[in-house]
Amino acid sequence: MRRPPLDLIRRALEEDGAEYDITTLSTVPEKQTAQASLIARQEGVVAGLAVAAETFRVFDERVSVHLQVEDGATVFPDQVLASLSGPARSLLSAERVALNFLGHLSGIATVTARCVHAIEGTHARILDTRKTTPGLRMLEKDAVHLGGGQNHRFGLSDGVLIKDNHIKAAGGIVQAITAARRTAQHLLKIEVECETLSELRLALKAGADVVLLDNMDIETMRGAVELARHDAPGVLLEASGNIGTNPARLAAVGATGVDFISLGALTHSAPNFDISLEFA
Repeated sequence: MRRPPLDLIRRALEEDGAEYDITTLSTVPEKQTAQASLIARQEGVVAGLAVAAETFRVFDERVSVHLQVEDGATVFPDQVLASLSGPARSLLSAERVALNFLGHLSGIATVTARCVHAIEGTHARILDTRKTTPGLRMLEKDAVHLGGGQNHRFGLSDGVLIKDNHIKAAGGIVQAITAARRTAQHLLKIEVECETLSELRLALKAGADVVLLDNMDIETMRGAVELARHDAPGVLLEASGNIGTNPARLAAVGATGVDFISLGALTHSAPNFDISLEFA
């Protein structure tokens, strides 16, 4: 995982009031040192260890962190992920922010890994979306990658994705694709959202590079794949829209022959991964 922005960590520590942790300041002697461990309480894919380690160091450079595993590793209940040592006050005051990063990002990586496993045997790939926590997009998309998924657009300037409101504002699918082809620089692919087979036919005829099959049932999606493969074999197909992370549902979508399955749930609905900090 890339090194997180230090200003993000500082803001998180400030938000938590870590510098003025009244409980720790009033109960723990200033010069007391301690050793502690970060311990996984469930099985999954860990992500955010580098962020957690940096959180302790940003709060107090005297804290030493030794990682026992790397981000992206599969871990198991009661496995030690990292060993820490330093001023006891600092370990306690930075604990919650570090665990918030680590639990959230490991939850995303773990859910992603389960989704990737669910579509094994198909050629589809799992993608994230821009449905991320404001300010945490880089970290969350890194966690998806660590879980075996791939990243969709990072931001709005990364590619053309024409959705229903763009189509309405432009006057139709053909008009929207034509305008985008005229305006966007030549290296950008043009993707358009389609909800019906008739919309798909228009998108293919207008020369879309990628088609997002939105909120289609399995039978319609299978028909869309057959249509696109016949009329425009080079067009990539992305399934999206309330697909969720249920393994059976994902396997069925992957079996239709789509190239990608994009899931907002990877980042907006991943449960927290249970990790604790325990003093020796």
